[in-house]
Amino acid sequence: MTDQTDSDYQIETDTDYEVGQDNVQMLGLDIHNPVFMISGLTIIAFVMVTLMFQAGATEFFGWLRPFLTSTFDWFFLLSANIFVLFSIMLMVSPLGKVRLGGADAKPEYSYLGWFAMLFAAGMGIGLMFFGVSEPISHFSSSLGGTVVEAGARTDWAPLGGAAGDIEAARNLGMAATIFHWSLHPWSIYAVVALALAFFAYNYNLPLTLRSAFYPIFGDRVWGWTGHIIDTLAVFATLFGLATSLGFGTEQTLAGLNYLFGVPTGNVSRVVLISVITAMALISVLRGLDGGVKVLSEINIALAALLLVFIVVIGPTMDIFNTMIAGGAAYVKDLLPLSNPFGREDANFSQGWTSFYWAWWISWSPFVGMFIARVSRGRTVREFLFCVIVIPTLVSVVWMAAFGGTAIEQVAADPEAGVKSAALPLKLFEMLKDLPLAWLTSFLGIILVVVFFVTSSDSGSLVIDTITAGGKTDAPVAQRVFWCVFEGLVAATLLLVGGSQALTALQAMAVSTGFPFTIVLLVMCVSIFMGLLKASRA
Repeated sequence: MTDQTDSDYQIETDTDYEVGQDNVQMLGLDIHNPVFMISGLTIIAFVMVTLMFQAGATEFFGWLRPFLTSTFDWFFLLSANIFVLFSIMLMVSPLGKVRLGGADAKPEYSYLGWFAMLFAAGMGIGLMFFGVSEPISHFSSSLGGTVVEAGARTDWAPLGGAAGDIEAARNLGMAATIFHWSLHPWSIYAVVALALAFFAYNYNLPLTLRSAFYPIFGDRVWGWTGHIIDTLAVFATLFGLATSLGFGTEQTLAGLNYLFGVPTGNVSRVVLISVITAMALISVLRGLDGGVKVLSEINIALAALLLVFIVVIGPTMDIFNTMIAGGAAYVKDLLPLSNPFGREDANFSQGWTSFYWAWWISWSPFVGMFIARVSRGRTVREFLFCVIVIPTLVSVVWMAAFGGTAIEQVAADPEAGVKSAALPLKLFEMLKDLPLAWLTSFLGIILVVVFFVTSSDSGSLVIDTITAGGKTDAPVAQRVFWCVFEGLVAATLLLVGGSQALTALQAMAVSTGFPFTIVLLVMCVSIFMGLLKASRA
């Protein structure tokens, strides 16, 4: 393969496309018609209708998630497997030599800054929320108990029973947890991020979802075909982000109630979301380097500090044993865990895995575009390895430390508080049995809040870029608009969900993740076509 320059990748179009050629200025917003109008008005209507008919909305959300995950669980599992295999194929093939931005492109950020931003945007809130709760849930259920988490009972039929066998239950629990937080989700992110970065930097197309489909649809991506793709991306991003913000809100309130007795009702939810949205707005005004990058690096440092504390002060040897044995169990059980057909563990595949894959897919435009924004200059092979393998290893270490500590607490005392605590409170119950519990719990709250802020700010940047037709310098007022409405959607779903608030959040993530799965599958074809052309240049 010869060296590439940007000119090698220019698409020969019949239409001279300029970003923003059909934009209009209104109220300080650089509106890309009709994506901004359709998505913006639809989101406003959703908030208003949902608040006006809360009883009906609650019933609808309660029905929607189980319907989608039970009907299409095979589709979510099969699609995620395709994304993993596709990413591996690109890494080991000659196509991995293609550099994002051309042969002379140089990375804009150091490895440390790059890792910090992609990790904070990718799974920060999720790891804080599920780091303790998921391993302990799978551990308890695989011992023979019935554990209800987010409305789903876990079941381990295809992997063999472990009733009464603590070691086997620990390994099964960690295998399931690692499965949900490693290769599959990061491959989903990597597919979208690679498509956006490659077609933006090598084909000089706008940094928006429609550009990734140019090899298939040609100039039609600048018409309604592209409008539909971008509008679906906005909906998926907004509701996927709202789900994460909702989880962060619930965990933050649980921590504040635990430490300071702060009420956890609807008023507190609205106030907390308002305060954190205001903090995100400040980050928006500071820009990418002055806002998200700085906060991400601070949060990574704080997360590393908490992780090291737990490993050193907690059951250190048990944590390392859990990491190694759980990782080995994950590799051994990867095929039955990812098998999309003939499953006997419907509660696990539908209640956990299908939701997770739909959530990651709905998040993928957000995380993918953000990663693409900061990944110019990397080769495809380097990009995929770092975006998939490095976060996978970090996730394994994180889950082994937090989940392994909780498992040891339950193994030592079957009545330990971490076992029966509500989902958002499990982290703080685990920390309670370690030294400096008040300080580490407070640090945990800060971590969730800062992850909340970086996610909201990054999400505003992504949606703003999509609705502005790929512009990376759209007016700040437009990012402010989306930042505010991200908070409104999260608050709305929490309010109408009531005691089942998390179910409402998950329902919207799954409903937007389903159609966007089809978009990602087609995107894989487009990526291959584009890379093949670039490798021959």
